[in-house]
Amino acid sequence: MAVTEASLLRQCPLLLPQNRSKTVYEGFISAQERDFHLKVVLPEDLQLKNARLLCSWQLRTILNGYHQIVQQRMQHSPDLMSFMMELKMLLEVALKNRQELYAPPPPPQFYSSLIEEIGTLGWDRLVYVDTCFSTIKLKAEDASGREHLITLKLKAKYPAESPDCFVDFPVPFSASWTPQSSLISIYSQFLAAIESLKAFWDVMDEIDEKTWVLEPEKPPRSATARRIALVVKPLGIKLSRNIHLWDPENSVLQNLKDVLEIDFPARAILEKSDFTMDCGICYAYQLDGAIPDQVCDNSQCGQPFHQICLYEWLRGLLTSRQSFNIIFGECPYCSKPITLKMSGRKH
Repeated sequence: MAVTEASLLRQCPLLLPQNRSKTVYEGFISAQERDFHLKVVLPEDLQLKNARLLCSWQLRTILNGYHQIVQQRMQHSPDLMSFMMELKMLLEVALKNRQELYAPPPPPQFYSSLIEEIGTLGWDRLVYVDTCFSTIKLKAEDASGREHLITLKLKAKYPAESPDCFVDFPVPFSASWTPQSSLISIYSQFLAAIESLKAFWDVMDEIDEKTWVLEPEKPPRSATARRIALVVKPLGIKLSRNIHLWDPENSVLQNLKDVLEIDFPARAILEKSDFTMDCGICYAYQLDGAIPDQVCDNSQCGQPFHQICLYEWLRGLLTSRQSFNIIFGECPYCSKPITLKMSGRKH
């Protein structure tokens, strides 16, 4: 008990007992260099869950909306010192939120300079601005006609503090900033970054337009990978035989066509009867986020399956056999041999 009292005195030196039984404490709690008056009345057993907290009107106003949290902490704190420490942290949070809520508006020069900067950039490039001028969205078009957006979150001390920038890029966008910088300088860096990524987006757009992209269904500009549909398998032998045909002067898609000796089916021209992507076991396309990625090697069949579906099917067959992490069995559709390499989580 003496240790607890000593700790309470160190942490809350302005909160003192008012009687010998130490059931009443009164004084001040300090936060952000301010003192707030309060009184704690404990029952005879000194259990906090039955205590009463009496606050000054200033403290009560600041903790307005936190009443349930205060009551919860009184119910669960083992002693008064623990409760006072948690109350102090809660008070710090409440004061911080209050300061942000009632922060004084920027001076008129803040708005006039922003309007001037936007005018210099061109109002046709402005997509959105909120009523406080704290969030601004600008657009730009690259040489291939793609539209790109940059969202700027301006801080209270702008332009002394750099705004936060949000873009849909496959690489991080970090704009250099000085107190003399402006929206114009950030927009120039944004344009330069777009130009540096043009070749990458050209490649991805060609793949998106001329193949059937399975994942992601609606690729953002930041996406760097595509899973595409193929109608020919296996491809390993052709890849090894034709890898020397890869020409850096050609596009990625054209090189893949040359090396793999295939044409990629496009979603717009491929009929479902020609190429079904539903799993042949569960008859669904997506299963817990996974798509059918196991295909029967028989060119007359080519039925796709989810890996987990095919695994459960083969495991239930008496004729299947397993060697390490590979299962050998028969295709559920054509009964021709089929193999499945299992991932570790299916062992």
